[in-house]
Amino acid sequence: MRVPLGRRSAAIVALSAALLATGLGGPAVHARSRPAGLDAFLYAVGEVETGGRYTARNTSSGAYGKYQIMPSNWPTWARRYIGSASARPTPRNQEIVAAGKMTDLFAWLHRWKRVAYWWLTGSSKASGWTYSATRYVQRVMHAYRHARHAHHGKGSIHASPTTRHFGEKSSAIVYRGGWRSAGHRGYAGDRVRYATRAGATATFTFTGRRVVWYGPTGSTRGQARVYVDGRYVRTVNLRSRSFTAHDAVFSRSWSRPGKHRVTVVVVGTRGHPMVAIDEFVVRR
Repeated sequence: MRVPLGRRSAAIVALSAALLATGLGGPAVHARSRPAGLDAFLYAVGEVETGGRYTARNTSSGAYGKYQIMPSNWPTWARRYIGSASARPTPRNQEIVAAGKMTDLFAWLHRWKRVAYWWLTGSSKASGWTYSATRYVQRVMHAYRHARHAHHGKGSIHASPTTRHFGEKSSAIVYRGGWRSAGHRGYAGDRVRYATRAGATATFTFTGRRVVWYGPTGSTRGQARVYVDGRYVRTVNLRSRSFTAHDAVFSRSWSRPGKHRVTVVVVGTRGHPMVAIDEFVVRR
């Protein structure tokens, strides 16, 4: 559960305290050694916060992205970890900033549980947590432990499940039938490939255990038939009353990683035929 007021009010004070406690003055600190379990912790926070969605936005607090970073914090953190306060919160930049910030927090607080609590509240206190904050930390740590155990075997704590993002320009996607490019700030990477012609196809080949197709939905969007490994699975309807730039419109999972192929076929829905590919996200 989010506590936006706590995160907003404490963020600047907590950041200053962290810098003093760890002696991290001056320019970027991304060269600091990554603590054991960082990748698993990043995965866990991303899953609990937004289910891993880079374009998620909290309409109440303004927190944005996979890790729900407050807009008041982004310029300072972006300058520190990327080198530019004006860097945009692209998926890649979100990962860099979150990894840098969490590395510094762990060096200061020493325990991932306390880092999780700080991430929600902006507070470094070690006890006296509210029920909602305690529940949030429990969820993060559960996902963290699951990530380490499920993907890296006993005794390994240095990495998390591998999740790869294949944008609309990826060479792993083969387009046929007149696809074009369109831009929007809400898209991952700001661009999508779209088609309106019936029979236009986009075929994505990958190796993994889960795949999610992300694309925009809205009143002008149509339908697409989805085939997995050559077999028809279902027809996806992308039409909705309101526009969503980055929506999970189709997913498929397997018990073990393997090589698979997803083909999206544009139906050409009368009056609103558009179908777009923003990205495919694969978990190994």
